[in-house]
Amino acid sequence: MRHSVVKREAEAGPIGARRWRAVLVFGLACALFCVWSVAHSYAVALAPTEPEPAAQDQNIDFSKFRHDSDKHRSLACSACHQRASDNSVQPSYDGRASLPGHKACTDCHLPQFVQANIPMCYICHTNVENNPNPPVKDFPSLQSFNAKFTHAQHDTGAARPPSRCAACHTTMGRRSAAMSIPAHLNAHAQCYTCHKPDAQANGRDIGSCATCHELGGYARTPTSARSYAVSFSHATHGRRQGLNCVDCHKLTNATAQRQQVTQPRPLQHFGSSRAQTCMTCHNDQRRFNGKTVFGEANFKDCARCHKGTTFRM
Repeated sequence: MRHSVVKREAEAGPIGARRWRAVLVFGLACALFCVWSVAHSYAVALAPTEPEPAAQDQNIDFSKFRHDSDKHRSLACSACHQRASDNSVQPSYDGRASLPGHKACTDCHLPQFVQANIPMCYICHTNVENNPNPPVKDFPSLQSFNAKFTHAQHDTGAARPPSRCAACHTTMGRRSAAMSIPAHLNAHAQCYTCHKPDAQANGRDIGSCATCHELGGYARTPTSARSYAVSFSHATHGRRQGLNCVDCHKLTNATAQRQQVTQPRPLQHFGSSRAQTCMTCHNDQRRFNGKTVFGEANFKDCARCHKGTTFRM
């Protein structure tokens, strides 16, 4: 009898040890799980959360469009402005000639767009009230954007037009003293000759709006000059006289629009030989088309250059 009890205790010993080990492992697993759960909850609590979308400011004037707003500045030009398929200067959107279409507005401003007679419609339309098909305004002039152009950059390599300056500048009439300067929407006609859609130069896109335009003020380069006050005219200083633009105008590395091209000083009698003036060519020695250019020695008529009632000696 005693032998049987001892035998059962001996057999129960290993089983009890295995049970205790199982309980110990399970307890450790539970403890580790609890530690991980607490750490995970703490990390989630400290993690940054996505901010709630900001509600539209009720004080925004939706009757005016601003390119310089934070949201509009972050958009690509092509989100609203697209090049016409025929490469014309006419603004295009969604494959047809027009101002930016409704989708360009509704992508962000759907709550305002679905309201009746909302001010936003006046950005592009007139006579909106109770009008199912309000007229569309003309494409606006530059107001919040400038126009960048570098003459020196367009006078080298493939960027130089075959006719050079004459590609953009022409005489404004048969007897006009000044030369034209591309401006307004039609100025794109000259630019689009090379800046076609998807055009590339040195791996850079040169067919988008941002190639020439950026936020900033815009002021047209004037076509007036001091030399016109003494009766100078490009009409009598052109190809017929054997002259080119580069004979009188030199390109500089300046970035300011009005300082990129030099102008001869309108001086004949008291000009400096170190500067380019009228007397640079009108020196009684230089010849154009077989004729000697009149100079200081053969001036006979002051009124040849000095005209008008405001002239004073």
